[in-house]
Amino acid sequence: MTIQEAQRAVDAWIREYGVRYFSELTNMAVLTEEVGELARVISRRYGEQSWKAGDKRALDNGESALGEEMADVLWVLLCLANQTGVDLTEELQKSLEKKTNRDSLRHIANPKLKA
Repeated sequence: MTIQEAQRAVDAWIREYGVRYFSELTNMAVLTEEVGELARVISRRYGEQSWKAGDKRALDNGESALGEEMADVLWVLLCLANQTGVDLTEELQKSLEKKTNRDSLRHIANPKLKA
């Protein structure tokens, strides 16, 4: 699925099942919440945090939760793009060009990134 197809699929789902988009402000808050949930899984899987007793995600060490939370973040980002008229395919292409022009030598020359 391309980013453009994903934007269309989310829009179709919202129109069929979601009644309407939440407001942009609400979706921004939901996005923040979803990023927090992703951070929680990452901090427990890769960081020093441990799972709390009784946390159902502890059973699979957060394996399935990681992808699920990433997808939730993407879902809300796609909603925000749709409702604000942003073509994420176009914007990602522009971002890649900008980063390439700005940073093409920066990271390669960074001694902190050398193994």
